[in-house]
Amino acid sequence: MKKTTRLISLMSYGSFVVAGVVVLISSYSSRAMSSPSYRIAFTSDRDGNNEIYIMDVSGKNQMNLSQNKAKEWYSSWSPDGKQIAFFSDRDGNGEVYVMDAQGLNQKNLTKNPALDGLPCWSPDGRRIAFTSNRDSNMEIYVMNADGSNPQRLTKNPAVDVSCTWSPDSKKIAFTTYRDGNGEVYVMDPNGDNQINLTRNPSNDGYPSWSADGLYIVFASDRDGNKEIYIMKQDGTEQTRLTNNGSLDDFPTWTPTGKILFLSDRDGNGEVYVMNLDGSNQTNLTNNPAQDAYAIMSPK
Repeated sequence: MKKTTRLISLMSYGSFVVAGVVVLISSYSSRAMSSPSYRIAFTSDRDGNNEIYIMDVSGKNQMNLSQNKAKEWYSSWSPDGKQIAFFSDRDGNGEVYVMDAQGLNQKNLTKNPALDGLPCWSPDGRRIAFTSNRDSNMEIYVMNADGSNPQRLTKNPAVDVSCTWSPDSKKIAFTTYRDGNGEVYVMDPNGDNQINLTRNPSNDGYPSWSADGLYIVFASDRDGNKEIYIMKQDGTEQTRLTNNGSLDDFPTWTPTGKILFLSDRDGNGEVYVMNLDGSNQTNLTNNPAQDAYAIMSPK
């Protein structure tokens, strides 16, 4: 078994059972990937445990932000780029924490004895969606950005996890197993109008919305192994982007119009970036440890 399982073990941590799953847009080309203002947050175990790291878009200046002996992973930027929400088990159970972009002022937002994690900040900055088993199974919840007023959005006996907001904050895409396999669904921010987008007998999941709201990138094993796919926001035109015998997973869309993703094609988990047509796949982290769950700052 490949060493990558050390890093992505969160998919079976507690009730986060995401393991079974868990010419495009030319208008993006005007925004250069080399802009110095953007930063990439990611998870790495290079210091002996999973921590939240940050790096330049080129992969340089990799730095540990969370600096804690607990397990921490899966980060999400605030829309102003000043804060990062992330998962931590430093209190003995999974909680959603927030910290400044420099790693300071780390604060527990959820404060619940259940398992809370996989945060996703809304583009309007007002809310954070997250996954919790506080009602006995994994469901999608939403709370105010300060942790107040948590509300359950999905009410299904199956596992619902890994959500992403549309750029106008009017829709949430997420992974669900309610159909017997992983599918990408979409719903309103209050939980209404839950619709299956992928409709495929394989395992699809981990969606991420494009900045213009027209496309969703996701991971799927429909061709025999985990690869990165893209589709229109209504679920049509599902297209494979990666074609590699190794694991390619956990994609996130960047504001510069590229896609970050995890790949273990080098024998360990690394953060890669590629163009929207799947070209120019480049290793950013280049570290013998396990690196994954990368997300670029909005500014």
